[in-house]
Formats: sequence, structure tokens, C-alpha cells
Amino acid sequence: MSAARLLIYGATGYTGELIAREAVRRGLHPVLAGRNGTAVAALAQELGCDCRIASLDDPGALDRALQGATVTLHCAGPFAATSAPMVAACLRQRSHYLDITGEIDVLEAVHGRDPAARQAGVVLCPATGFDVVPTDCVAARLQQELPDATYLALGFASRGRPSRGTLKTSIENLAHGGRIRSSGRITPVAHAFRERDIDFGDGTLTAVTIPWGDVSTAYWTTGIGNIECYIAMPAASIARLKRLNRFGGMLRFGPLRGLLQRMAARGPAGPDAAARAANTMRVWGEVQAPSGDRVTARVRVANGYDVTVHASLAIAQHLLEGKPAESGHRTPSQVMGSAFVETLPGSSRIEIVRDRAWNPRPPAA
Repeated sequence: MSAARLLIYGATGYTGELIAREAVRRGLHPVLAGRNGTAVAALAQELGCDCRIASLDDPGALDRALQGATVTLHCAGPFAATSAPMVAACLRQRSHYLDITGEIDVLEAVHGRDPAARQAGVVLCPATGFDVVPTDCVAARLQQELPDATYLALGFASRGRPSRGTLKTSIENLAHGGRIRSSGRITPVAHAFRERDIDFGDGTLTAVTIPWGDVSTAYWTTGIGNIECYIAMPAASIARLKRLNRFGGMLRFGPLRGLLQRMAARGPAGPDAAARAANTMRVWGEVQAPSGDRVTARVRVANGYDVTVHASLAIAQHLLEGKPAESGHRTPSQVMGSAFVETLPGSSRIEIVRDRAWNPRPPAA
């Protein structure tokens, strides 16, 4: 069995395959892994890669698959079901762990393995894609600009269609409602708990709160205890989201949730290259201090899938090269710095604006 400096698990999924192809283009010689032997072997043969087959419910097979891997990039969702066994295997094999999740509970669980990761001398860095690299870098930059900030809001505007995997994860999470961080604690709230107008850089759009991954990660990045995450939405979509506050409990009914996920699975695997290229995204953030001082940041990035490909591989390469990174749980900006987003293809520089807030934010809830 050849050494696997970079192992990509879930390489035959929509995003995993994009990452695998780009890794080969960069000359990283990844080993491709997953549980579907036929699909993984076919892709590995096409790309000229080695492959390893292992199911996540077989610790011995996972250990053999990860043997010798300096970095494991985990791309097989839903991460609520797949992350824990992969993190455990990475700790046993002393392989740095990266993944492309944005699920709050998963992110918090990975943070909980920080002591074990420090003992093993490995980095656990989940959410190395669009969830949450651009917003995490914006959060880090804003905290640097206003160190006494006590309130952080982050948001983005996008028109692209998600992949099948993203849709299925979204359906799974809809029944749980919204979440924010208030006074340091992750707090359940209604869907579209708060609505506000945000200038993302191309004019003002209406946005509402969503349970985005930064509710977890931005706290570990900045230490700010009050965090809200927003997405721009048209009025009709906001109304549909708010209706879930009355009827969303039905999504806890497993058969209904399964039906919706099967419907999502009938669509295309994900946007094609032309659709991705047409869908650049705007990211925004704001911090406020008790004094009323406020700092706003904006940055333009490529579509979420291309951000995920390039950000994940850049972090993997950073760790493969043995560059300094404190072991344990780390957020993307803690590994790569707050300017990391500016280095990604299609990204602009982060624009910073300082002013005063006339309505300083209290704790979020």
C-alpha cells in the first residue's frame, strides 16, 4: 500500500469529485477513498490515483485506509452521521482532519475533540469550504479592527442552486429551526428570527437569520459572544421560511423528511461549470462595541463550490508542507490568517468601513 500524504474520503460525491480533480491538476497525487468500491476505483483509474475502500462503520478498515495519511480531507456527508468516526480515525492515525461541513452540531462536536487532538499532535479544522471560510476570515478581520466588539453579524448573498448533498442536509436541519449565539451560548430561535436590510456591495437587500456554521466557528475565532448569520432572500422565500415556524415540526416525521430528500436526489448532482462561474457571491460582516463604534466588512468571492475546492486544497497544502499550525481544533482563519479569503481565485480584497451605530446591539436574544 503506497503512502497517502493527502487522502480524500468521499471523492465520488459532487464536491468531493471537484476537489479530487483539482488536487490532481495541482500535482498533489491524492489517494481517493470512500465506501463504494466500484465508483471510487473508476474515478481513481480515470485520474491516475491510488484508491482505498472503507466504510465509516468499520474502524479497522478506516485505520487501514488512513494509514500514512498526513492530511485527510473528509467530503462524505451528511456530516452529522459521518464526521465522528472519521475524526476518531484521524486521531488514531495521527492524520490532520479537514472537512467541508457547515453543520453547527458537527462543528461543536469537533471542537469538543480539541484535547484529544492536542495530545495526538494533529489539527482538526472542519468547515474548510464556503461554509465557512469567507465569513470566518471576515469575522477574524473585524475582530482585529474592533477588539472590544461584543456583537458580530455575518451574511452572504447568493443565487446559485445547491448540490443534491447540500439540499439533503438542509432538509435534515430544517426541523431544528434557527440558531444564533447569545451571551456565548448557542440559542434556538425561530426561522428568520431577525430580518434586516444589508448592503452587500451591490445595493441593499433584505436578509434573514439562518443557522449558519459561523454560529459555532466565529465564536472560536473571535471570542465574541453574540453572533447572528444572515442570507439575502426575496420576500416570497422569507415568507415560506417563516411558515416553517408553524408547520416545520412535521419535518421531524421521518417518512416525510425521507420523501423530501428522495425528491432532492432526483435533481442534478450540482451546478455545472458555467452555472458556477456565473454565480459570484457577496459576503458581509459587521461588529459593534458597547461604545457604539461599528466596523463593516465586505468581500466578493467566487461561487461556493469553487471556494470550497480552492480553500480546502489550500489548507491541505499548508498542512502538507508542515507550515506552523497549532495542534487541536482550529478554524480556517486560525490556520491560514484573516487575509486567506483574499488569496482565493475570484476573491476581492476585504473592504473595511468604520462608523458609529445609532442602535448599539444588545445580546442577540
